[in-house]
Amino acid sequence: MKLSENARIILEKRYLKKCSDGSIETPESMLSRVASNIALVDKKVYGKSEKDTQEIEKRFFETIEKLEFIPNSPTLMNAGRDLQQLSACFVLPIDDSIESIFETLKHMALIQKTGGGTGFAFDRLRPAGDFVRSTNRISSGPISFLKVYDSGTEAIKQGGVRQGANMGTLRYDHPDILEFIACKESNQDITNFNISVTVSDEFMEKAVEKNPESSFYLINPRTNEPHLDAETGGLKQLDAREMLNIIVIRAWKNGDPGLIFIDQMNKYNPTPHMGKYETTNPCAEQPLLPYEACCLGSINLGLFVDDNGGINWNRLREVVHTAVHFEDNVIDATNYVIPQIEKMHKHGNRKIGIGVMGWHDMLVKLRIPYDSEEALVIAEQIMKFINGEARIKSAELAQERGAFPNFQGSIYDTGKNEDKIRNATLTTIAPTGTISIIAGASSSIEPYFSIAFMRKNVLDGEILTEVNPLFWQIAKEKGFYSQELIERISKTGTVQKDPEVPPHLQRLFKTALEIDFTWHVKHQAAFQKHTDNAVSKTINMKNNVSIDDMKSAFILAWKAGCKGITVYRNGSKSDQVLNTGTLIQAEECAGCQPYGFN
Repeated sequence: MKLSENARIILEKRYLKKCSDGSIETPESMLSRVASNIALVDKKVYGKSEKDTQEIEKRFFETIEKLEFIPNSPTLMNAGRDLQQLSACFVLPIDDSIESIFETLKHMALIQKTGGGTGFAFDRLRPAGDFVRSTNRISSGPISFLKVYDSGTEAIKQGGVRQGANMGTLRYDHPDILEFIACKESNQDITNFNISVTVSDEFMEKAVEKNPESSFYLINPRTNEPHLDAETGGLKQLDAREMLNIIVIRAWKNGDPGLIFIDQMNKYNPTPHMGKYETTNPCAEQPLLPYEACCLGSINLGLFVDDNGGINWNRLREVVHTAVHFEDNVIDATNYVIPQIEKMHKHGNRKIGIGVMGWHDMLVKLRIPYDSEEALVIAEQIMKFINGEARIKSAELAQERGAFPNFQGSIYDTGKNEDKIRNATLTTIAPTGTISIIAGASSSIEPYFSIAFMRKNVLDGEILTEVNPLFWQIAKEKGFYSQELIERISKTGTVQKDPEVPPHLQRLFKTALEIDFTWHVKHQAAFQKHTDNAVSKTINMKNNVSIDDMKSAFILAWKAGCKGITVYRNGSKSDQVLNTGTLIQAEECAGCQPYGFN
Protein backbone atom coordinates (compact mmCIF):
# COMPACT_ATOMS: atom_id res chain seq x y z
CA MET A 1 0.00 0.00 0.00
CA LYS A 2 1.19 3.51 -0.81
CA LEU A 3 0.88 4.94 2.68
CA SER A 4 2.40 8.06 4.20
CA GLU A 5 4.26 7.86 7.48
CA ASN A 6 1.32 9.49 9.26
CA ALA A 7 -1.10 7.00 7.71
CA ARG A 8 0.98 4.14 9.07
CA ILE A 9 1.10 5.76 12.50
CA ILE A 10 -2.69 6.08 12.58
CA LEU A 11 -3.19 2.52 11.39
CA GLU A 12 -0.84 1.20 14.06
CA LYS A 13 -2.42 3.24 16.84
CA ARG A 14 -6.08 2.61 15.98
CA TYR A 15 -6.71 -0.06 13.36
CA LEU A 16 -4.13 -2.85 13.22
CA LYS A 17 -4.73 -5.99 15.26
CA LYS A 18 -2.36 -6.48 18.18
CA CYS A 19 -1.62 -10.14 18.86
CA SER A 20 -1.04 -11.76 22.25
CA ASP A 21 2.62 -12.48 21.38
CA GLY A 22 3.25 -8.75 20.92
CA SER A 23 3.23 -8.80 17.12
CA ILE A 24 1.01 -6.51 15.06
CA GLU A 25 -0.65 -7.08 11.72
CA THR A 26 0.57 -5.14 8.69
CA PRO A 27 -1.72 -2.79 6.76
CA GLU A 28 -1.87 -5.38 3.99
CA SER A 29 -2.88 -8.16 6.38
CA MET A 30 -5.54 -5.83 7.80
CA LEU A 31 -6.97 -5.48 4.29
CA SER A 32 -6.86 -9.25 3.82
CA ARG A 33 -8.76 -9.65 7.08
CA VAL A 34 -11.40 -7.13 6.03
CA ALA A 35 -11.78 -8.27 2.39
CA SER A 36 -11.98 -11.95 3.37
CA ASN A 37 -14.53 -11.32 6.11
CA ILE A 38 -16.84 -9.22 3.93
CA ALA A 39 -16.53 -11.43 0.81
CA LEU A 40 -17.43 -14.51 2.85
CA VAL A 41 -21.01 -13.19 2.96
CA ASP A 42 -21.38 -14.08 -0.73
CA LYS A 43 -20.63 -17.72 0.05
CA LYS A 44 -22.32 -18.15 3.43
CA VAL A 45 -25.44 -16.05 2.89
CA TYR A 46 -25.95 -16.03 -0.89
CA GLY A 47 -24.52 -19.42 -1.91
CA LYS A 48 -21.68 -18.29 -4.17
CA SER A 49 -19.02 -20.85 -5.09
CA GLU A 50 -15.60 -20.87 -3.49
CA LYS A 51 -14.06 -19.67 -6.76
CA ASP A 52 -16.53 -16.78 -7.13
CA THR A 53 -16.03 -15.78 -3.50
CA GLN A 54 -12.27 -15.68 -3.96
CA GLU A 55 -12.68 -13.42 -6.99
CA ILE A 56 -14.94 -11.09 -5.00
CA GLU A 57 -12.44 -11.03 -2.12
CA LYS A 58 -9.65 -10.16 -4.58
CA ARG A 59 -11.71 -7.29 -6.02
CA PHE A 60 -12.49 -5.92 -2.55
CA PHE A 61 -8.84 -6.17 -1.51
CA GLU A 62 -7.43 -4.51 -4.61
CA THR A 63 -9.92 -1.63 -4.58
CA ILE A 64 -9.08 -0.75 -0.97
CA GLU A 65 -5.35 -1.44 -1.37
CA LYS A 66 -5.22 1.05 -4.25
CA LEU A 67 -6.92 3.54 -1.87
CA GLU A 68 -9.70 4.06 -4.41
CA PHE A 69 -12.38 3.20 -1.84
CA ILE A 70 -12.13 2.90 1.94
CA PRO A 71 -14.95 1.75 4.24
CA ASN A 72 -15.77 3.55 7.49
CA SER A 73 -13.48 3.04 10.47
CA PRO A 74 -15.53 0.42 12.39
CA THR A 75 -15.31 -1.92 9.39
CA LEU A 76 -11.52 -1.60 9.19
CA MET A 77 -11.19 -1.99 12.95
CA ASN A 78 -13.67 -4.78 13.62
CA ALA A 79 -14.19 -6.96 10.53
CA GLY A 80 -12.88 -10.45 11.17
CA ARG A 81 -12.38 -9.76 14.87
CA ASP A 82 -14.40 -10.47 17.99
CA LEU A 83 -16.50 -7.28 17.96
CA GLN A 84 -17.59 -7.53 14.30
CA GLN A 85 -19.64 -4.30 14.64
CA LEU A 86 -19.08 -2.62 11.28
CA SER A 87 -21.35 0.44 11.04
CA ALA A 88 -20.51 4.04 11.93
CA CYS A 89 -23.93 5.70 12.23
CA PHE A 90 -26.83 5.08 14.58
CA VAL A 91 -29.92 6.91 15.83
CA LEU A 92 -31.55 5.85 19.09
CA PRO A 93 -35.01 6.96 20.28
CA ILE A 94 -35.67 8.61 23.65
CA ASP A 95 -39.22 8.47 24.98
CA ASP A 96 -40.54 10.50 27.88
CA SER A 97 -39.88 8.04 30.69
CA ILE A 98 -36.99 7.22 33.00
CA GLU A 99 -37.06 3.64 31.70
CA SER A 100 -36.62 4.74 28.08
CA ILE A 101 -33.98 7.37 28.90
CA PHE A 102 -31.71 4.90 30.67
CA GLU A 103 -32.41 1.97 28.34
CA THR A 104 -31.22 4.20 25.50
CA LEU A 105 -28.19 5.23 27.57
CA LYS A 106 -27.29 1.54 27.85
CA HIS A 107 -27.72 1.08 24.11
CA MET A 108 -25.51 4.12 23.50
CA ALA A 109 -22.77 2.54 25.62
CA LEU A 110 -22.93 -0.74 23.71
CA ILE A 111 -22.66 1.06 20.36
CA GLN A 112 -19.88 3.44 21.35
CA LYS A 113 -17.88 0.61 22.90
CA THR A 114 -17.61 -0.85 19.39
CA GLY A 115 -16.78 2.40 17.57
CA GLY A 116 -20.19 3.67 16.43
CA GLY A 117 -21.52 7.21 16.72
CA THR A 118 -25.00 7.96 18.02
CA GLY A 119 -27.67 10.58 17.42
CA PHE A 120 -30.57 11.51 19.70
CA ALA A 121 -33.65 13.70 19.41
CA PHE A 122 -34.61 15.01 22.84
CA ASP A 123 -37.90 16.33 21.44
CA ARG A 124 -40.22 13.97 23.31
CA LEU A 125 -38.92 14.78 26.80
CA ARG A 126 -41.18 17.07 28.82
CA PRO A 127 -39.69 20.48 29.67
CA ALA A 128 -37.93 21.40 32.89
CA GLY A 129 -40.42 22.24 35.63
CA ASP A 130 -43.21 20.19 34.09
CA PHE A 131 -45.29 17.92 36.32
CA VAL A 132 -44.33 14.24 36.77
CA ARG A 133 -47.41 12.39 37.99
CA SER A 134 -45.66 9.15 39.02
CA THR A 135 -43.50 10.95 41.61
CA ASN A 136 -45.67 14.01 42.23
CA ARG A 137 -42.59 16.12 41.46
CA ILE A 138 -41.30 18.20 38.55
CA SER A 139 -39.18 17.23 35.56
CA SER A 140 -35.53 18.24 35.21
CA GLY A 141 -35.95 18.58 31.43
CA PRO A 142 -34.07 17.34 28.35
CA ILE A 143 -30.85 19.30 28.92
CA SER A 144 -30.22 17.55 32.23
CA PHE A 145 -30.41 14.18 30.46
CA LEU A 146 -28.26 15.46 27.58
CA LYS A 147 -25.58 16.05 30.22
CA VAL A 148 -26.10 12.52 31.58
CA TYR A 149 -25.48 11.10 28.09
CA ASP A 150 -22.41 13.31 27.71
CA SER A 151 -20.99 11.99 30.98
CA GLY A 152 -21.75 8.44 29.86
CA THR A 153 -19.78 8.96 26.67
CA GLU A 154 -16.88 10.39 28.68
CA ALA A 155 -16.82 7.24 30.81
CA ILE A 156 -16.91 4.94 27.76
CA LYS A 157 -13.93 6.65 26.09
CA GLN A 158 -11.42 4.75 28.21
CA GLY A 159 -12.50 1.29 27.08
CA GLY A 160 -13.95 2.04 23.62
CA VAL A 161 -12.18 1.45 20.33
CA ARG A 162 -12.25 5.18 19.53
CA GLN A 163 -13.55 8.39 21.04
CA GLY A 164 -17.32 8.51 21.21
CA ALA A 165 -19.32 11.07 19.28
CA ASN A 166 -22.95 12.14 19.51
CA MET A 167 -25.54 14.40 17.97
CA GLY A 168 -28.16 15.96 20.19
CA THR A 169 -31.08 17.80 18.63
CA LEU A 170 -34.16 19.63 19.89
CA ARG A 171 -37.12 21.01 17.96
CA TYR A 172 -37.34 24.79 17.64
CA ASP A 173 -40.74 24.83 19.39
CA HIS A 174 -39.78 22.81 22.47
CA PRO A 175 -40.30 24.89 25.65
CA ASP A 176 -36.63 24.43 26.66
CA ILE A 177 -35.22 25.48 23.29
CA LEU A 178 -33.50 28.68 24.47
CA GLU A 179 -31.67 26.79 27.22
CA PHE A 180 -30.69 24.15 24.67
CA ILE A 181 -29.25 26.71 22.26
CA ALA A 182 -26.99 28.03 25.03
CA CYS A 183 -26.10 24.69 26.66
CA LYS A 184 -22.59 24.62 25.11
CA GLU A 185 -21.77 28.21 25.98
CA SER A 186 -18.48 27.12 27.53
CA ASN A 187 -16.00 25.04 25.51
CA GLN A 188 -15.81 22.78 28.56
CA ASP A 189 -19.54 21.98 28.56
CA ILE A 190 -21.03 18.90 26.88
CA THR A 191 -17.82 18.14 24.99
CA ASN A 192 -18.93 14.81 23.51
CA PHE A 193 -21.92 16.20 21.61
CA ASN A 194 -22.53 18.24 18.53
CA ILE A 195 -25.88 19.98 18.92
CA SER A 196 -28.34 21.22 16.31
CA VAL A 197 -31.73 22.87 16.38
CA THR A 198 -34.31 21.05 14.27
CA VAL A 199 -36.25 23.65 12.27
CA SER A 200 -39.17 23.39 9.88
CA ASP A 201 -39.69 25.27 6.63
CA GLU A 202 -42.49 27.16 8.39
CA PHE A 203 -40.02 28.38 11.01
CA MET A 204 -37.48 29.46 8.39
CA GLU A 205 -40.14 31.29 6.41
CA LYS A 206 -41.18 33.18 9.54
CA ALA A 207 -37.53 33.91 10.40
CA VAL A 208 -36.37 34.90 6.92
CA GLU A 209 -39.25 36.13 4.82
CA LYS A 210 -40.84 39.52 5.43
CA ASN A 211 -43.98 38.18 7.04
CA PRO A 212 -45.89 40.47 9.40
CA GLU A 213 -46.33 37.60 11.87
CA SER A 214 -43.11 35.84 12.91
CA SER A 215 -44.09 34.46 16.32
CA PHE A 216 -44.94 30.84 17.11
CA TYR A 217 -46.19 28.85 20.09
CA LEU A 218 -43.93 26.57 22.11
CA ILE A 219 -45.42 23.07 22.31
CA ASN A 220 -45.24 20.85 25.39
CA PRO A 221 -44.44 17.34 24.06
CA ARG A 222 -46.20 15.71 27.03
CA THR A 223 -49.56 17.22 26.07
CA ASN A 224 -48.86 18.22 22.46
CA GLU A 225 -50.52 21.52 23.36
CA PRO A 226 -49.15 25.08 23.55
CA HIS A 227 -47.01 25.50 26.65
CA LEU A 228 -48.14 27.76 29.50
CA ASP A 229 -45.69 30.42 30.60
CA ALA A 230 -44.97 29.86 34.31
CA GLU A 231 -44.64 33.60 34.96
CA THR A 232 -47.60 35.00 33.04
CA GLY A 233 -49.87 31.97 32.93
CA GLY A 234 -50.48 32.64 29.25
CA LEU A 235 -49.51 30.59 26.21
CA LYS A 236 -45.78 30.93 25.61
CA GLN A 237 -44.63 32.32 22.26
CA LEU A 238 -41.25 33.15 20.74
CA ASP A 239 -40.30 35.22 17.71
CA ALA A 240 -38.70 33.24 14.86
CA ARG A 241 -36.49 36.13 13.74
CA GLU A 242 -35.19 36.67 17.24
CA MET A 243 -34.54 32.95 17.73
CA LEU A 244 -32.58 32.68 14.48
CA ASN A 245 -30.47 35.63 15.62
CA ILE A 246 -29.80 33.90 18.96
CA ILE A 247 -28.76 30.70 17.17
CA VAL A 248 -26.42 32.61 14.87
CA ILE A 249 -24.81 34.51 17.75
CA ARG A 250 -24.17 31.29 19.66
CA ALA A 251 -22.74 29.60 16.56
CA TRP A 252 -20.55 32.64 15.96
CA LYS A 253 -19.14 32.29 19.47
CA ASN A 254 -18.15 28.60 19.34
CA GLY A 255 -19.65 26.69 16.40
CA ASP A 256 -22.77 25.34 18.16
CA PRO A 257 -25.58 24.89 17.43
CA GLY A 258 -26.03 23.96 13.80
CA LEU A 259 -29.38 23.75 12.03
CA ILE A 260 -31.17 20.68 10.70
CA PHE A 261 -33.78 21.41 8.04
CA ILE A 262 -36.06 18.54 9.00
CA ASP A 263 -38.69 19.11 6.30
CA GLN A 264 -36.02 18.88 3.62
CA MET A 265 -34.78 15.62 5.15
CA ASN A 266 -38.25 14.10 5.31
CA LYS A 267 -39.04 15.25 1.78
CA TYR A 268 -36.52 12.64 0.62
CA ASN A 269 -37.31 9.98 3.23
CA PRO A 270 -37.43 6.75 1.15
CA THR A 271 -39.65 4.88 3.63
CA PRO A 272 -42.22 7.37 4.99
CA HIS A 273 -44.50 4.44 5.84
CA MET A 274 -41.91 3.39 8.46
CA GLY A 275 -41.82 6.78 10.19
CA LYS A 276 -40.38 10.28 9.97
CA TYR A 277 -36.82 11.43 10.54
CA GLU A 278 -36.27 13.23 13.85
CA THR A 279 -32.50 13.53 13.98
CA THR A 280 -29.17 12.44 12.47
CA ASN A 281 -25.86 10.77 13.28
CA PRO A 282 -23.05 12.83 14.96
CA CYS A 283 -21.87 14.72 11.86
CA ALA A 284 -25.40 15.25 10.44
CA GLU A 285 -24.77 13.51 7.12
CA GLN A 286 -27.02 10.58 7.95
CA PRO A 287 -30.69 11.14 8.80
CA LEU A 288 -32.00 7.91 10.30
CA LEU A 289 -35.23 6.58 11.73
CA PRO A 290 -35.20 5.36 15.35
CA TYR A 291 -32.97 2.27 15.71
CA GLU A 292 -31.62 2.62 12.17
CA ALA A 293 -27.95 2.28 11.28
CA CYS A 294 -25.94 2.96 8.14
CA CYS A 295 -22.58 1.64 6.94
CA LEU A 296 -20.46 4.14 5.04
CA GLY A 297 -17.49 4.19 2.70
CA SER A 298 -15.79 6.85 0.60
CA ILE A 299 -14.35 6.96 -2.91
CA ASN A 300 -11.05 8.80 -3.37
CA LEU A 301 -11.88 11.13 -6.27
CA GLY A 302 -8.33 12.38 -6.70
CA LEU A 303 -7.32 8.98 -8.10
CA PHE A 304 -9.81 9.14 -10.98
CA VAL A 305 -8.13 11.85 -13.04
CA ASP A 306 -6.12 10.34 -15.88
CA ASP A 307 -2.77 11.48 -17.25
CA ASN A 308 -4.50 13.60 -19.88
CA GLY A 309 -6.39 15.63 -17.28
CA GLY A 310 -9.74 13.90 -17.82
CA ILE A 311 -11.96 11.90 -15.50
CA ASN A 312 -11.70 8.11 -15.76
CA TRP A 313 -15.42 7.40 -15.77
CA ASN A 314 -15.05 3.69 -16.54
CA ARG A 315 -12.88 2.99 -13.53
CA LEU A 316 -15.08 5.17 -11.34
CA ARG A 317 -18.07 3.08 -12.41
CA GLU A 318 -16.26 -0.13 -11.48
CA VAL A 319 -15.32 1.19 -8.05
CA VAL A 320 -18.85 2.43 -7.33
CA HIS A 321 -20.24 -1.02 -8.16
CA THR A 322 -17.61 -2.70 -5.97
CA ALA A 323 -18.35 -0.30 -3.12
CA VAL A 324 -22.11 -0.97 -3.22
CA HIS A 325 -21.51 -4.74 -3.27
CA PHE A 326 -19.05 -4.40 -0.38
CA GLU A 327 -21.36 -2.30 1.78
CA ASP A 328 -24.40 -4.50 1.16
CA ASN A 329 -22.29 -7.42 2.39
CA VAL A 330 -21.27 -5.38 5.44
CA ILE A 331 -24.92 -5.26 6.51
CA ASP A 332 -25.03 -9.07 6.61
CA ALA A 333 -21.59 -9.46 8.18
CA THR A 334 -22.26 -7.08 11.08
CA ASN A 335 -22.75 -8.28 14.64
CA TYR A 336 -25.66 -6.16 15.82
CA VAL A 337 -25.28 -5.32 19.51
CA ILE A 338 -28.97 -4.36 19.81
CA PRO A 339 -31.80 -6.50 18.34
CA GLN A 340 -33.92 -3.48 17.39
CA ILE A 341 -31.09 -2.18 15.19
CA GLU A 342 -30.67 -5.53 13.47
CA LYS A 343 -34.40 -5.50 12.70
CA MET A 344 -34.33 -1.97 11.24
CA HIS A 345 -31.00 -2.19 9.38
CA LYS A 346 -30.49 -5.78 8.26
CA HIS A 347 -34.13 -6.86 8.06
CA GLY A 348 -35.63 -3.46 7.29
CA ASN A 349 -34.12 -0.72 5.14
CA ARG A 350 -30.53 -1.92 4.50
CA LYS A 351 -29.19 1.64 4.16
CA ILE A 352 -25.68 2.24 2.88
CA GLY A 353 -23.87 5.50 2.22
CA ILE A 354 -21.23 5.71 -0.52
CA GLY A 355 -19.46 9.07 -0.33
CA VAL A 356 -16.36 10.82 -1.56
CA MET A 357 -13.07 12.27 -0.42
CA GLY A 358 -10.22 13.84 -2.37
CA TRP A 359 -12.56 16.38 -3.99
CA HIS A 360 -10.10 19.28 -3.80
CA ASP A 361 -7.36 16.91 -5.08
CA MET A 362 -9.50 16.14 -8.13
CA LEU A 363 -10.11 19.84 -8.80
CA VAL A 364 -6.38 20.60 -8.64
CA LYS A 365 -5.61 17.78 -11.07
CA LEU A 366 -8.33 19.09 -13.39
CA ARG A 367 -6.86 22.61 -12.97
CA ILE A 368 -10.22 23.93 -11.74
CA PRO A 369 -10.33 26.39 -8.79
CA TYR A 370 -12.55 25.39 -5.87
CA ASP A 371 -14.25 28.78 -5.86
CA SER A 372 -15.55 28.62 -9.43
CA GLU A 373 -18.81 27.84 -11.20
CA GLU A 374 -16.98 25.16 -13.19
CA ALA A 375 -16.22 23.32 -9.94
CA LEU A 376 -19.91 23.30 -9.03
CA VAL A 377 -20.83 21.89 -12.44
CA ILE A 378 -18.30 19.06 -12.03
CA ALA A 379 -19.52 18.44 -8.46
CA GLU A 380 -23.07 17.83 -9.68
CA GLN A 381 -21.83 15.75 -12.60
CA ILE A 382 -19.63 13.54 -10.39
CA MET A 383 -22.26 12.94 -7.72
CA LYS A 384 -25.02 12.31 -10.25
CA PHE A 385 -22.82 9.67 -11.85
CA ILE A 386 -21.93 8.02 -8.53
CA ASN A 387 -25.53 8.02 -7.33
CA GLY A 388 -26.80 6.69 -10.64
CA GLU A 389 -24.25 3.89 -10.85
CA ALA A 390 -24.85 2.98 -7.21
CA ARG A 391 -28.55 2.63 -8.01
CA ILE A 392 -27.80 0.41 -11.00
CA LYS A 393 -25.69 -1.91 -8.86
CA SER A 394 -28.24 -1.93 -6.04
CA ALA A 395 -30.94 -2.89 -8.56
CA GLU A 396 -28.75 -5.75 -9.80
CA LEU A 397 -28.33 -6.96 -6.22
CA ALA A 398 -32.09 -6.73 -5.72
CA GLN A 399 -32.62 -9.12 -8.62
CA GLU A 400 -30.12 -11.57 -7.09
CA ARG A 401 -30.87 -11.12 -3.38
CA GLY A 402 -34.25 -9.42 -3.18
CA ALA A 403 -35.29 -5.84 -2.48
CA PHE A 404 -34.84 -4.39 1.01
CA PRO A 405 -37.57 -5.88 3.26
CA ASN A 406 -39.44 -2.58 3.76
CA PHE A 407 -39.55 -1.98 -0.01
CA GLN A 408 -43.35 -2.29 -0.26
CA GLY A 409 -44.78 1.16 0.39
CA SER A 410 -41.43 2.90 -0.19
CA ILE A 411 -40.84 5.63 -2.77
CA TYR A 412 -39.35 3.00 -5.11
CA ASP A 413 -42.45 0.77 -5.04
CA THR A 414 -43.94 1.30 -8.52
CA GLY A 415 -45.19 -2.24 -8.97
CA LYS A 416 -42.53 -2.94 -11.60
CA ASN A 417 -39.99 -5.65 -10.90
CA GLU A 418 -37.20 -3.69 -12.58
CA ASP A 419 -37.64 -0.83 -10.09
CA LYS A 420 -36.75 -3.01 -7.10
CA ILE A 421 -33.69 -1.88 -5.18
CA ARG A 422 -31.57 -3.58 -2.55
CA ASN A 423 -30.86 -0.56 -0.34
CA ALA A 424 -33.22 2.21 0.78
CA THR A 425 -30.40 4.77 0.48
CA LEU A 426 -27.11 4.57 -1.36
CA THR A 427 -25.10 7.78 -1.02
CA THR A 428 -23.86 9.94 1.85
CA ILE A 429 -21.12 12.59 2.06
CA ALA A 430 -19.33 11.88 5.36
CA PRO A 431 -16.45 13.92 6.83
CA THR A 432 -13.82 11.13 6.26
CA GLY A 433 -11.69 12.19 9.23
CA THR A 434 -9.02 9.53 9.65
CA ILE A 435 -9.71 7.51 6.50
CA SER A 436 -8.69 10.50 4.37
CA ILE A 437 -5.30 10.46 6.13
CA ILE A 438 -4.98 6.75 5.36
CA ALA A 439 -5.87 7.45 1.72
CA GLY A 440 -3.56 10.47 1.51
CA ALA A 441 -6.54 12.46 0.26
CA SER A 442 -8.12 15.80 0.98
CA SER A 443 -10.97 15.42 3.43
CA SER A 444 -14.46 14.75 2.03
CA ILE A 445 -15.58 17.69 -0.16
CA GLU A 446 -13.65 20.19 1.96
CA PRO A 447 -11.03 22.52 0.53
CA TYR A 448 -7.50 22.19 1.87
CA PHE A 449 -7.06 23.62 5.33
CA SER A 450 -3.34 24.27 4.91
CA ILE A 451 -0.81 23.78 2.11
CA ALA A 452 2.10 23.04 4.43
CA PHE A 453 2.39 22.67 8.17
CA MET A 454 4.57 21.24 10.90
CA ARG A 455 3.36 17.90 12.25
CA LYS A 456 4.61 16.35 15.47
CA ASN A 457 5.06 12.58 15.36
CA VAL A 458 3.30 11.26 18.45
CA LEU A 459 5.55 8.18 18.64
CA ASP A 460 8.96 9.82 18.85
CA GLY A 461 8.22 13.54 19.14
CA GLU A 462 10.05 14.40 15.91
CA ILE A 463 8.73 17.51 14.16
CA LEU A 464 8.28 17.09 10.43
CA THR A 465 7.24 19.59 7.81
CA GLU A 466 4.35 18.16 5.83
CA VAL A 467 3.57 19.57 2.41
CA ASN A 468 0.48 19.05 0.31
CA PRO A 469 1.69 16.31 -2.08
CA LEU A 470 0.08 17.84 -5.17
CA PHE A 471 1.59 21.24 -4.44
CA TRP A 472 4.97 19.58 -3.86
CA GLN A 473 4.70 17.68 -7.17
CA ILE A 474 3.68 20.74 -9.18
CA ALA A 475 6.34 22.94 -7.55
CA LYS A 476 9.00 20.36 -8.49
CA GLU A 477 7.71 20.03 -12.05
CA LYS A 478 7.48 23.80 -12.59
CA GLY A 479 10.87 24.45 -11.02
CA PHE A 480 9.93 26.80 -8.17
CA TYR A 481 10.32 24.35 -5.30
CA SER A 482 12.76 25.37 -2.57
CA GLN A 483 13.23 24.55 1.10
CA GLU A 484 12.84 28.24 1.89
CA LEU A 485 9.43 28.27 0.20
CA ILE A 486 8.26 25.26 2.21
CA GLU A 487 9.49 26.71 5.48
CA ARG A 488 7.76 29.98 4.67
CA ILE A 489 4.38 28.51 3.88
CA SER A 490 4.53 25.99 6.74
CA LYS A 491 4.38 28.97 9.12
CA THR A 492 1.30 30.49 7.47
CA GLY A 493 -0.32 27.53 5.72
CA THR A 494 -0.94 29.60 2.60
CA VAL A 495 0.66 30.28 -0.78
CA GLN A 496 -1.39 33.39 -1.48
CA LYS A 497 0.70 36.42 -2.50
CA ASP A 498 3.87 34.34 -2.36
CA PRO A 499 6.23 35.76 -5.03
CA GLU A 500 7.53 32.31 -6.03
CA VAL A 501 4.11 30.72 -6.65
CA PRO A 502 2.46 31.57 -10.01
CA PRO A 503 -0.93 33.33 -9.69
CA HIS A 504 -2.92 30.54 -11.37
CA LEU A 505 -1.51 28.04 -8.83
CA GLN A 506 -2.30 30.38 -5.97
CA ARG A 507 -5.91 30.23 -7.18
CA LEU A 508 -5.89 26.41 -7.33
CA PHE A 509 -4.42 26.10 -3.84
CA LYS A 510 -6.67 28.48 -1.96
CA THR A 511 -7.39 27.13 1.51
CA ALA A 512 -10.65 26.84 3.44
CA LEU A 513 -10.35 30.24 5.12
CA GLU A 514 -9.30 31.94 1.88
CA ILE A 515 -12.43 30.77 0.06
CA ASP A 516 -15.53 32.87 0.62
CA PHE A 517 -18.11 31.07 2.77
CA THR A 518 -20.70 31.28 -0.01
CA TRP A 519 -18.62 28.83 -2.07
CA HIS A 520 -18.57 26.41 0.87
CA VAL A 521 -22.37 26.46 0.97
CA LYS A 522 -22.64 26.18 -2.83
CA HIS A 523 -20.44 23.07 -2.84
CA GLN A 524 -22.56 21.48 -0.13
CA ALA A 525 -25.71 22.24 -2.11
CA ALA A 526 -24.21 20.96 -5.38
CA PHE A 527 -23.34 17.58 -3.89
CA GLN A 528 -26.65 17.40 -2.02
CA LYS A 529 -28.62 17.48 -5.29
CA HIS A 530 -27.56 13.91 -6.05
CA THR A 531 -26.98 12.48 -2.57
CA ASP A 532 -29.67 10.25 -1.06
CA ASN A 533 -28.83 11.07 2.54
CA ALA A 534 -27.13 14.31 3.55
CA VAL A 535 -23.80 16.10 3.24
CA SER A 536 -21.41 16.74 6.12
CA LYS A 537 -19.69 20.04 5.39
CA THR A 538 -18.19 22.61 7.69
CA ILE A 539 -18.78 26.15 6.46
CA ASN A 540 -15.41 27.58 7.47
CA MET A 541 -15.23 31.28 8.20
CA LYS A 542 -12.46 33.65 9.15
CA ASN A 543 -12.14 34.74 12.76
CA ASN A 544 -13.28 38.29 11.94
CA VAL A 545 -16.42 37.25 10.04
CA SER A 546 -19.47 39.30 10.95
CA ILE A 547 -22.57 37.87 12.60
CA ASP A 548 -24.62 39.10 9.63
CA ASP A 549 -22.44 37.11 7.22
CA MET A 550 -22.86 34.02 9.36
CA LYS A 551 -26.61 34.51 9.35
CA SER A 552 -26.61 34.80 5.58
CA ALA A 553 -24.79 31.44 5.41
CA PHE A 554 -27.61 29.78 7.37
CA ILE A 555 -30.23 31.33 5.10
CA LEU A 556 -28.33 30.49 1.91
CA ALA A 557 -28.04 26.83 2.97
CA TRP A 558 -31.79 26.58 3.55
CA LYS A 559 -32.68 28.28 0.28
CA ALA A 560 -30.14 26.16 -1.66
CA GLY A 561 -31.75 22.90 -0.56
CA CYS A 562 -29.18 21.72 1.99
CA LYS A 563 -30.46 19.37 4.69
CA GLY A 564 -28.55 21.12 7.44
CA ILE A 565 -25.66 23.45 8.14
CA THR A 566 -22.69 23.65 10.48
CA VAL A 567 -20.67 26.87 10.54
CA TYR A 568 -17.31 27.32 12.18
CA ARG A 569 -15.54 30.59 12.81
CA ASN A 570 -11.81 29.97 12.96
CA GLY A 571 -10.42 30.18 16.48
CA SER A 572 -13.80 30.16 18.21
CA LYS A 573 -12.89 26.93 19.99
CA SER A 574 -9.72 26.68 22.02
CA ASP A 575 -9.31 23.00 21.06
CA GLN A 576 -10.15 23.04 17.34
CA VAL A 577 -8.77 20.18 15.26
CA LEU A 578 -6.47 22.14 12.94
CA ASN A 579 -4.72 25.47 13.24
CA THR A 580 -2.54 27.19 10.68
CA GLY A 581 0.91 28.18 11.83
CA THR A 582 1.01 25.72 14.76
CA LEU A 583 2.07 22.14 15.42
CA ILE A 584 -0.43 19.44 14.52
CA GLN A 585 -0.38 16.05 16.24
CA ALA A 586 0.01 13.11 13.85
CA GLU A 587 -3.14 11.35 14.99
CA GLU A 588 -5.38 14.37 14.39
CA CYS A 589 -7.89 14.62 11.56
CA ALA A 590 -6.43 15.73 8.23
CA GLY A 591 -9.42 17.73 7.11
CA CYS A 592 -10.78 21.05 8.24
CA GLN A 593 -13.86 19.36 9.70
CA PRO A 594 -13.93 20.21 13.42
CA TYR A 595 -16.34 17.31 13.92
CA GLY A 596 -14.74 14.77 11.57
CA PHE A 597 -15.54 11.23 12.71
CA ASN A 598 -15.93 8.54 10.03
